[in-house]
Amino acid sequence: MRRASFLTVALLCGFLNAVLAATSDVSKPDAAARIDAFVQTYVDRSLFNGSILVARGQDVILKKGYGMANFEWQIPNTTDTRFRIGSMTKQFTSMVIMQLVEEGRLSLEDKLADRVPYYRKHTGSKVTIHHLLNHTSGIPSYTNIPNILKEHGRKALSLRDLLTRWCSGDLEFEPGSRFVYNNSGYVILGAVIEEVTGKSYEQVLKERVFEPLGMKASGYDHTESVISHRASGYDNGVNGLRNADFIDMSLPHAAGALYSTVEDLLIWDQALYGTKLVSEAGKSKIFTPGSGNYGYGWFVLKAPVGPGKAERQVIQHAGGIPGFSSLIVRVPEDQIAIVLLNNTGGAPLMPMAQGIGDLLFGREPQLPKRSIARTLNSTIREKGVEAAIAQFRDIKAKNAAEYDLGQGEINQLGYALLRSDRVDDAIAIFNLNVEAFPQAWNVYDSLAEGYAAKGQKALAIKNYAHSIELNPENANGIKKLQELAGK
Repeated sequence: MRRASFLTVALLCGFLNAVLAATSDVSKPDAAARIDAFVQTYVDRSLFNGSILVARGQDVILKKGYGMANFEWQIPNTTDTRFRIGSMTKQFTSMVIMQLVEEGRLSLEDKLADRVPYYRKHTGSKVTIHHLLNHTSGIPSYTNIPNILKEHGRKALSLRDLLTRWCSGDLEFEPGSRFVYNNSGYVILGAVIEEVTGKSYEQVLKERVFEPLGMKASGYDHTESVISHRASGYDNGVNGLRNADFIDMSLPHAAGALYSTVEDLLIWDQALYGTKLVSEAGKSKIFTPGSGNYGYGWFVLKAPVGPGKAERQVIQHAGGIPGFSSLIVRVPEDQIAIVLLNNTGGAPLMPMAQGIGDLLFGREPQLPKRSIARTLNSTIREKGVEAAIAQFRDIKAKNAAEYDLGQGEINQLGYALLRSDRVDDAIAIFNLNVEAFPQAWNVYDSLAEGYAAKGQKALAIKNYAHSIELNPENANGIKKLQELAGK
């Protein structure tokens, strides 16, 4: 929760337990009205602010904007509002790579060092294009570097500088042996595209994908450019809305720098049923899952989503970048597409999509839970932290089903208090999280950070040590413990 990331993607594979069937007895108008009302519950609880599109083939069931594209000027979101899509960019990057492969200008088994001459040879000679596409390269992801956005996100970088400075660390494992979602790999693929074509990644995407498909509202985002209908990005934390942190879009590049609209993304969805961009064989490679249920730029999995919960192939990808989150879900056998774009930071788009699918086929969706962090924060402001802790215990005992009582919610509140220099209140909330989740390593890591901010070194060391006992791979805890212990 404390690291900059262009993705909020890692836990996709358990998504859509019961979503779509091949046929439906729910009429289109009724489905549209019920989906609209369902989405509005997310809007009313400050869990969604953006645009959606739900379609079966080219038949649009519902497309609509909710909330504001710009809160300062009260400009509403519409279906042609342009949102940053974060890691959904990867599916476009993989498409161009496959086009170059089919043209014979590139091979999936080509070594990185042969395609990007300035990349470090020792690593680049072991990693193939295939490894980069399906996140098995072993190259460290630069978005895991602590504070990279805060310390380096405002500065424009050349692609070469980005690769050599941030995307060329020592291998974490032998290429091909493991799946670890990795933004560095897709930035490197952007460099491969530029080296092979002699053109910028942005220009290649425009010429090879956006213009041929008529995706006129999609492109590479530049903060300095004047882009019509572009949404502003916000963070929607426990203290309410704030403008999202600035990020120069040279940093996410081919891993997350594109913008689009729900309508353009339906055009993209429909194009993936044909062969205008690549052959059927090329699409088969893109949509063949490897380890981690990841193909090339897409998560691809089997899920019980058909009639009688028969298994269907579900193809999906989420994205996250400061101020924005996104999700596209495709069920090819039924030609279902669900597109959700949000401009208030992280949002629960996965359960939204699941609920939309339930409504399409006459099932009752699970309504969103209220934020315990927001509720407790209001109580802290009015009555103090002890009253908020008592309120949490009362809600947990009497009304737990209505609220999100997860450790992430409580942690979010603790860090909001810590950033506001309310260290004692933050420590109290972190201790509440330990009480609620005594076997979770991260709650002790956060509590240790609170004690460190208070200057209580012994308690910080004790809690970092316990977090590492519970999770020996807690790199942040190990680093902080070493610093505190003077080793």
